[in-house]
Amino acid sequence: MAELVYRPVVGLALTMFKAWDLKIDCKGSENIPRSGGAVLVSNHISYLDFIFNGLAALPQKRLVRFMAKESVFRHKISGPLMRGMKHIPVDRKQGEVAYQHALESLRSGEIVGVFPEATISQSFALKSFKSGAARLAQEAGVPLIPMAVWGTQRLWTKGHPRNFKRSHTPITIRVGEAIEASKDKYAGAITRQLRERVQELLEAAQRAYPVRPKDASDTWWMPAHLGGTAPTPEQVREGEAR
Repeated sequence: MAELVYRPVVGLALTMFKAWDLKIDCKGSENIPRSGGAVLVSNHISYLDFIFNGLAALPQKRLVRFMAKESVFRHKISGPLMRGMKHIPVDRKQGEVAYQHALESLRSGEIVGVFPEATISQSFALKSFKSGAARLAQEAGVPLIPMAVWGTQRLWTKGHPRNFKRSHTPITIRVGEAIEASKDKYAGAITRQLRERVQELLEAAQRAYPVRPKDASDTWWMPAHLGGTAPTPEQVREGEAR
């Protein structure tokens, strides 16, 4: 089927990355299957993560259908694009509708992108995972593909201004080997295994990242456990509870 919207949007994104002079380091794309369904699972630290997740699939000539909150589909600019790219709207009040939509996409051989943390991690540390990705993979009979991104928070994340200047910002992407989602295993156990693997990939991406904060004023994008000034997960939870 012709991709009249997705491929031009990919071309535009690549042009933007070149204009911003981003330094993209992507390893592990060969772990994304060239055909058949799969659930692509990533950490979530930026509004732009889905773009870089999708970029990792391009060497395998795959397009990823992402699950995203329904409000994005109602926006006058992003809405038509999201629908044209066949992404999957998620209305939290009617989660089963999105689940069935994703399941049909997987069974038809599509790759579905999921952020199991559900929302952006403001601490930039990995949050707990919801089990939906594992259940989707189990029911559709497809593998889970873990991955991690790092550096995207420096472009645009929650609570900070956008940085779309020619910034030479490095972006590090790591894709791991597939995890089989056996139907005879408890979804919670698969979810724990998946989170552990994403954590390993995230740590690998952080170790490979070529930039460290320039000075004390530039530590906001580093998590507290790595010496940065981002709020700790506990501080984020306390703020959300107020």
